[in-house]
Amino acid sequence: MGTQVAPNNDQYARRSTIEEILEKQKELDEWLPITSSRNAKWWYSAFHNVTAMVGAGVLSLPYAMSELGWGPGVVVLVLSWVITLYTLWQMVEMHEMVPGKRFDRYHELGQYAFGEKLGLYIVVPQQLIVEVGINIVYMVTGGQSLQKFHDTVCPGCKKIKLTFFIMIFASVHFVLSHLPNFNSISGVSLAAAVMSVSYSTIAWTASLDKGVQPNVQYGYRAKSTSGTVFNFFNGLGDVAFAYAGHNVVLEIQATIPSTPQKPSKGPMWRGAVVAYIVVALCYFPVALIGYWMFGNSVDDNVLISLKKPAWLIATANMFVVIHVIGSYQIYAMPVFDMIEFALVAKLHFKPSKTLRFVTRNIYVAFTMFIAITLPFFGGLLSFFGGFAFAPTTYFLPCIMWLRICKPKKYGLSWWTNWICIVLGVCLMILAPIGGLRSIIIQAKDYKFYS
Repeated sequence: MGTQVAPNNDQYARRSTIEEILEKQKELDEWLPITSSRNAKWWYSAFHNVTAMVGAGVLSLPYAMSELGWGPGVVVLVLSWVITLYTLWQMVEMHEMVPGKRFDRYHELGQYAFGEKLGLYIVVPQQLIVEVGINIVYMVTGGQSLQKFHDTVCPGCKKIKLTFFIMIFASVHFVLSHLPNFNSISGVSLAAAVMSVSYSTIAWTASLDKGVQPNVQYGYRAKSTSGTVFNFFNGLGDVAFAYAGHNVVLEIQATIPSTPQKPSKGPMWRGAVVAYIVVALCYFPVALIGYWMFGNSVDDNVLISLKKPAWLIATANMFVVIHVIGSYQIYAMPVFDMIEFALVAKLHFKPSKTLRFVTRNIYVAFTMFIAITLPFFGGLLSFFGGFAFAPTTYFLPCIMWLRICKPKKYGLSWWTNWICIVLGVCLMILAPIGGLRSIIIQAKDYKFYS
């Protein structure tokens, strides 16, 4: 009998240890911002995706068209819409591909596809570049839009540095960043989604009302062949930046309840389709009408090209501010999740409001500082757009699909994914070249904190 006691005790100890680990994991999941609330509806998916997707990048699309030209520009816009809708569908499908398991974060899906360590190394750096990069760019955008609002409403007032407007914009996030999870920012996200549709509509209707400008030209704006090529690459990056919602799609889906009978992919996909219809209604009119009216003289933010009526332009710029407030929070939430997970699970900090208060304030201050230091809006769009948005949006989901689902070789799914991968890799290589050149050109005349 004595020989049976030790194994039983060992089994009991192992069971107790497993139960403790599971209990701690449950407590952590209930505290982390991505998994703490799972009661979202399908329309949460719709406006979260609209907020994430229809960002300030839409205002740069006429400028991208001026760099790409009519034919290539339309092809790139349509192809991007189709490819990214397809890769979004893949990610929604893969969220619960393993029975009883949910891939609540992009890197968790990456770990399942590529292995524990390799998956982290592949996905996390790119996802962080995208999310932190967008937050920096949105700091710049928010500051620029506030400055434009001020200058439009009060043309005779003393000019105020962009630095101060970025700081004013950042002050909002020192408050909003303490909302605990995705569902708690749903009101902010809904307001942002409404604003994005509103300012996109103002941008193309005001352009249409202004009419085709005198002596409008649709040829490439650069005088040299090399300049035209680099600008073309820059335009590709601008378009890539406009389709960045994939970086938060699994995190958004994680907030939707799921059962074997009613998996989360149903409501998530319904919301995503609605979001993509809204994206098309925003992107295509702004890009095509904005370029049609202003030609290659259009600014990298089409609202800057629209000088009158002053009240409408001021309103549109304030809508942009409200939108990028919500969009900043959508992209910051997964970053907060990563930071808080690392501090609690790896460095053994105690989950607390104080920890959350300190880490989130430091993050907002960091993005504000970088935005103030490097406010190159157009160049940043293209550089970040190509360098990290292309992999996470255009071809990384396809690679994971091929590894996990293993479609029939040389079948339709196999060819579709490989075409997306080839196009995405080309985009990743070419777009940052144009973006970096644009930053260098703008930096020549730039004075820090001017």
